[in-house]
Amino acid sequence: MKMDSFSAKQLRVMSWWHEKSPDSTRDAIICDGAVRSGKTFCMSLSFVLWTFYAFDGGDFGLCGKTIRSLRRNMVTPLLPMLKGLGFDCEDKISQNVLELRCGGRSNRYYLFGGKDESSAALVQGITLSGVLFDEVALMPRSFVEQAMARCSVSGARFWFNCNPEHPEHWFYREWILQAERKNVLYLHFTMEDNPGLSEKVKRRYEKMYSGAFYERFVRGKWVAVYGAVYPFMSDEKMYVQAPQSGMTDFVISCDYGTVNPTSMGLWGKKDGCWYRIDEYYYDSRRDGAQKTDEEHYAALKELACGRTVRQVVVDPSAASFIEVIRRHGEFSAVPAKNNVIDGIRRVSGALKDGSIKICANCRDSRREFQLYRWDADRRADAPVKEHDHAMDDIRYFASTVLNGGSGFTAFAAER
Repeated sequence: MKMDSFSAKQLRVMSWWHEKSPDSTRDAIICDGAVRSGKTFCMSLSFVLWTFYAFDGGDFGLCGKTIRSLRRNMVTPLLPMLKGLGFDCEDKISQNVLELRCGGRSNRYYLFGGKDESSAALVQGITLSGVLFDEVALMPRSFVEQAMARCSVSGARFWFNCNPEHPEHWFYREWILQAERKNVLYLHFTMEDNPGLSEKVKRRYEKMYSGAFYERFVRGKWVAVYGAVYPFMSDEKMYVQAPQSGMTDFVISCDYGTVNPTSMGLWGKKDGCWYRIDEYYYDSRRDGAQKTDEEHYAALKELACGRTVRQVVVDPSAASFIEVIRRHGEFSAVPAKNNVIDGIRRVSGALKDGSIKICANCRDSRREFQLYRWDADRRADAPVKEHDHAMDDIRYFASTVLNGGSGFTAFAAER
């Protein structure tokens, strides 16, 4: 992004803290709204400029859901810009500390990940002059409030950005709806507020989402999810015939159940697209008998049908089945990533952009796509725990394989 390409709203973010700004008496700023709307970059740059305007030798917090995501979303894009502005930047990766120097001043920035309730302990004991929360809606309230409590230095301010979530979310109710009472500058962003985004890219993002996710990530609204999880999968055009040749890679995904159904999908990669070319689905209630781990393993081998399967992505709670796969030594077993909402978003995006395709012969997947629905009675995002077994194994595949995996293969430990 060029320095002369900021929109009017981005420029307001860049300067709200300056003594000549009409917003200078605010104690905090919140920027929420659509994806790719330009709020994160301008906020991170503004945060650093404010710290050097107001402090010398100060300690500050940069918080993300994880340190890895914080570096990817904020630190990595920011450092080249700062160096171009004349900052001396020292990134102490092993310590998760940034040290910045410019114009005879220097400040330190501690990187924190707020992924769960235990993360609050990470920020205890430190004294900060300000803190920025990147994607604050993905962090637990305990972590956010503990980090804010560390900002006891005179002149400290709070910076928040996020994409919308459920309208019952604590941050929406406690901060956005009460922004004026808490003396917060609240700015809502859309893709139109990012001058660096072409019309072609905007249209691509509009096609990626549907339903509530479209309302949140494209229109930037805090809305509840409702109805079918994948409403666009009711269109017969979303199902294709399985390619007969040209596959270059194979993976099997598995949602394992004893009383509940077991679902496995065989995926083949061709020309950059993953096809669900076949599947195995066993419902003990429907068929009147439970199967053993060894019987499900035999079904796994039959599904692979002699192909070289790179890995089997397995429900992480299925320890006994992972142990069976390990003992036979024919396949690598990888515990799947299992964040439900993130996984649903990835599946939705991959189906809509063509990264994955469901073949017409996968009848149980097709059936569950029609039945899988959001739980309208919950005050947070959650699908109904019914007709979700093929949906879960597809989610495991998208979250673990499409998302790059963990870079290593994990096996059950020897007992």
